Amino acid sequence: MDRTERFYKIDQMLHDRSIVPVGDFLEELGISPSTFKRDLEYMRERLHAPIEWDRDAGGYRFVQADRNAPAYALPGLWFNAGEIHALLSMQHLLSNLDAGMLASQIKPLQARLKALLGSADHTAEEVEKRLRIVQAAKRTVSSQYFETVATATLSRKQLKLRHYSRQTGEESERIVSPQLLTYYRDNWYLDAWCHLRNDIRRFAIDAIRHAELIDGKAKDVPQSKLKEVLESGYGIFSGSKVKWAKLRFTPERARWVVAEQWHPQQKGRGEPDGSYLLEIPYNDDRELLMDILKHGADIEVLAPDALRQRVQDEIGRMTSRYAP
Repeated sequence: MDRTERFYKIDQMLHDRSIVPVGDFLEELGISPSTFKRDLEYMRERLHAPIEWDRDAGGYRFVQADRNAPAYALPGLWFNAGEIHALLSMQHLLSNLDAGMLASQIKPLQARLKALLGSADHTAEEVEKRLRIVQAAKRTVSSQYFETVATATLSRKQLKLRHYSRQTGEESERIVSPQLLTYYRDNWYLDAWCHLRNDIRRFAIDAIRHAELIDGKAKDVPQSKLKEVLESGYGIFSGSKVKWAKLRFTPERARWVVAEQWHPQQKGRGEPDGSYLLEIPYNDDRELLMDILKHGADIEVLAPDALRQRVQDEIGRMTSRYAP
């Protein structure tokens, strides 16, 4: 808790309780007596907080400020990058949600989020006007099927799905045991145990053509197994047979990539010439291939040979598209 946050906490404690003993401040703020003394002096002298010690009650309290005294005002409290992203993301998700029977619950939540966004020196309207979250390649999800999938996931019921595979262009029927709902790159996915393949599979919810609850308790996959399969690969593609890609970025591109996280387990190091070497695990190269190609000539695949060949083949196909 930084100093500004402590000021707000002290203010809240004094407003919520008539008297606050020193011990309560020290315990809830997690600070030493000397730090609390400095905070209190700053609030009194610089922020003009009307705080006094009540000897008889054994604690501090707010008193009525003198009419001619300077107005008491706390410093502006703002959010860090992670906090504002989380608040805006939740607000954006809710505003685009077909709430259906949850409408009565969604509206108060939206109001709370709006109040949080406007809880500092800036109105919620100003925050919404000056900050935004841009979604890319978002696909429309049927609210009917999303509700069915979410119900099955939370109630631990099996699902009968008819799913469209964009890779093959075909539909297939599956009985699955839902495990997780995943929101990734602005799209929703269902991670489930597929009883046809007898393994964990990931389904794009927007590609579900039909979904219905069926009798039968969902098979529970241990969290350790889910983590091994779903988090070891690259991007949205799961699997436990992990390979490592070694990528080299030019000094110009390295200035951006050095600050990026491609995978939680990635390894990176700078080279004397300013280039950047990045090693990342993957088991399916489709999404990785797209991320490699977007860097054009500023990236080179050093290993493994199979991935390097995949990139060469794709570049060849691209070149042939533009041949005269």
